[in-house]
Amino acid sequence: MWWVGSWRPAVAIAAALLVLSSLPVAFAAGPLGAAHAATVAAPATTVPAAGSSVIGHRSGDDPLITNTVSLELDALGVLHAEETLRFEGEAPEVFVRALTETMLYDTEHDRRFEISGVRVTDTEGRTLDAEVDHRAGAVVVEIPTRGLDEAVLTYRVGGTASEVSRGVQMEWRAIGAYSHTVEVTDVTVMAPMPPEALSCLAGEPRSAMYCTASDMGPESSVAHFLQADMEPDDRLDIVVNYPPGTAEGEPILTRRWSLASAFQVTPATASVFGVLLVVLIGGLTVLIRIRGRDERALRREAVEGDHAPVATGEHGRLRFTPPDDVHPGQIGTLIDERVDIADLTATVLDLAVRGYIRLEELPHEHFTSVDWRLVRLDGPAEETLLPSEWLLLDALFGDRPTVRLSRLGAPGFSTDFPARVDRVREELYRDMVRLKWFVRSPSRVRGLWSTAGMAVTALGVILTVLLAVFTTAAFTGLAVVIAGAAITAGAQYMPAKTKLGSSVYAHTMGFRDYLLSPRAETAPPGQRVELYSRYLPYAVIFDDVDRWSDLLASAALTDLTPEELTGDGLHWYTGPREWRIQDFSDSISAFVVSLTGIITNTRRLRVLNQFQRSERR
Repeated sequence: MWWVGSWRPAVAIAAALLVLSSLPVAFAAGPLGAAHAATVAAPATTVPAAGSSVIGHRSGDDPLITNTVSLELDALGVLHAEETLRFEGEAPEVFVRALTETMLYDTEHDRRFEISGVRVTDTEGRTLDAEVDHRAGAVVVEIPTRGLDEAVLTYRVGGTASEVSRGVQMEWRAIGAYSHTVEVTDVTVMAPMPPEALSCLAGEPRSAMYCTASDMGPESSVAHFLQADMEPDDRLDIVVNYPPGTAEGEPILTRRWSLASAFQVTPATASVFGVLLVVLIGGLTVLIRIRGRDERALRREAVEGDHAPVATGEHGRLRFTPPDDVHPGQIGTLIDERVDIADLTATVLDLAVRGYIRLEELPHEHFTSVDWRLVRLDGPAEETLLPSEWLLLDALFGDRPTVRLSRLGAPGFSTDFPARVDRVREELYRDMVRLKWFVRSPSRVRGLWSTAGMAVTALGVILTVLLAVFTTAAFTGLAVVIAGAAITAGAQYMPAKTKLGSSVYAHTMGFRDYLLSPRAETAPPGQRVELYSRYLPYAVIFDDVDRWSDLLASAALTDLTPEELTGDGLHWYTGPREWRIQDFSDSISAFVVSLTGIITNTRRLRVLNQFQRSERR
């Protein structure tokens, strides 16, 4: 259509809450001392303003248009309107009249008027085919006026009357907008009782100018308003005060959208937050009880692991027996309920100490970093590897008998090396369930709760936006968002150990306390190299590798003969020709750091490759 509609606040769902709500407000005070000052709003015109590309100022060839408006307020507060439009000269093809349905009332509310019974006739009473449309807070009536000298518009308006301190007040935007300049607009208001006071505003929407003229008629029985030369974007607001009992009615108010109103705190929304608080506290209590099982087990059973993890074997030699026969990778997963890079690194070192891998430090070439060759060995015949350990050996070597550490992370070495490492991780998680330390895989439990938390958060965001747009209860939606965020953040605490798992965890913590104490350094001479070598992978888990590598090097220097130390140093770790056992601490620390970095980088590379493949799709 060719006129411009007024705008109301709009909210963009799925992005954010964007408020477009800046409607002008004009104030009309009764000049005759009315007790209630009338607040008359002025939304933007619903037809083109003067000077638009379609409608301009009236020229000499344009018709002279007048409008006589007769309004009658009945005892029920319904305003009956009849407008007579007269055209002197050639009438326009279409004349458009906008009847305001919504106006600003106060800082929080809009006032709504119920317009009904719209009908247009000619001078002989024949109904004209006028188009009536509800658009942007107004009823827009398109009147076909070609060839007419006069057209009559009738309608009814509800919601104009309201009780005030000293009587009844009728408030209405008599003229919302025209499509053409109207030379004279003459408005008369009748009611069951004579008026006591009246007021009017006219002009452009933001104008606070009084109308051209207003009076109470020759016998003070009617309210009369006159406005000359109304441009298409002008409006005429009228207010008439009557004695008590003149008419019934209250203003029809709707709350205007705003962030403050949309997120209004009410007893209902406050109650929802109270319920949420109880739920969160209850959930936290359950989590504390679940985690408390570990704390109670630590207090009762940690002492069972706080001693030398050895048993007497053949010929009185001490044999390493970790608490509950837990391997380093399993201990790391049990402690923090995650398979970390340190768990995999400690497992590689444990396989070397036990005789399944030999670590050979390569000669240091000029301007190159240190590197190692990993040699796969058969290991002791009496031992059986865990499934996760077999998978780790397969990830490192594949079908190769040896491999350089620096080549593990190279793109051309093995395209599925990251996937093989992930299978090791998955098997370690399965160990947690197979050994009955957890009912379900910790990784899967965290994933399920994280997914649930993100889903609840997304639902809460959508619900909050919908509530903000259509209601004043958006505060309730925020409660769902908070609950979802709490679930997501708390997902890491959801994996719960079984009673057996807590007991093993307590023994493990006792073992850690023993390894971190000076008491662990009292192994008998001649057996220290073997025992301290077995301790070293666990020291990686407990972040004490530097101290134990120093202890192991010192023990080897003292307990091993020069022939045993020549070249090879230890049975599972050898150095280049210039290498000495005194260098062991620096070498093993460098190895741990290098292997950790390689595994970390391959995992990052896998994530990047997955992202690139998804982009190509």
